Amino acid sequence: MPEYPDIELYLHALRPRIAGQRIDRVRVGSPFLVRSVDPPIDAVVGRRVMALHRLGKRVVWEAEDELFLVFHLMIAGRFRWKEPGAKLPGKVGLAAFDFPAGTLIVTEAGSQRQASLYVARGRAALAAHDPGGLDVFAIDLPGFAARLRSESHTLKRALTDPRLFSGIGNAYSDEILLAARLSPLQLTGRLSDSDVARLLEVVRAVLSTWRARLIREAGDGFPEKVTAFREGMAAHGRYGQPCPVCGTTIQRIRYATNEANYCPTCQTGGRLLADRGLSRLLRDDWPRTLEEMARRKPTRPETDARVRGDK
Repeated sequence: MPEYPDIELYLHALRPRIAGQRIDRVRVGSPFLVRSVDPPIDAVVGRRVMALHRLGKRVVWEAEDELFLVFHLMIAGRFRWKEPGAKLPGKVGLAAFDFPAGTLIVTEAGSQRQASLYVARGRAALAAHDPGGLDVFAIDLPGFAARLRSESHTLKRALTDPRLFSGIGNAYSDEILLAARLSPLQLTGRLSDSDVARLLEVVRAVLSTWRARLIREAGDGFPEKVTAFREGMAAHGRYGQPCPVCGTTIQRIRYATNEANYCPTCQTGGRLLADRGLSRLLRDDWPRTLEEMARRKPTRPETDARVRGDK
């Protein structure tokens, strides 16, 4: 799903197009998108968008009279900017917001409908949509350390927990942890003070660098390809490819619907992390290190013989 750099990219593109503009019409194509009933979605028609904000991984439109539209795009939701009155796409179109200068369309690929839109009246109602994560650019080192160590979690889970930190998800946490040279399964309570200080510095550097890069690449255009897999990423989506730092093959562990991509040399001292599914299946045959994995990898002749059924 869109994370801090992607949300900031959307805000950068949306502000010159809809800030100060009147919402002339709202067309809802999917009954699953709008999750609130009071105030109704039509309450924003005829009102101007006064400002746009980021709330965690949510995009917020602030309309006149403190009416807020809170968009959570989830995994496959996206914004599209089209000509005025553009047709709402049949399969993927969720809603269209018509402005004098163009139409903002919300789409969602796939069969699942997870993207959501809430209409909130007043700032107290808006605050109810804030999961509570801290903005890493607005806290100091003691505040970051206290929040990071407030619960005993793995680093991957802590960074991506929206109750702890704002706007970090599966993709950029991989990039952060590789740059910080920390294992995704390192427990937060076992980090040294120097590790925590380095992590905060890297978190800010990775997020701000990618924000600037995405905005620079988009220029004045509207972003058409917001994705979790970006060319130039060091770890995320690079399973099986060489680490750009040391050349070691990037490894991956999967859990639930997420995954963690990491470099064994840079992050785990050469140790392979246990994938819950495969390690449980293979038990003692699960390799613990890169060297052990290399020793167990069959040579091509042995592999070919096995395929042919030779003895």
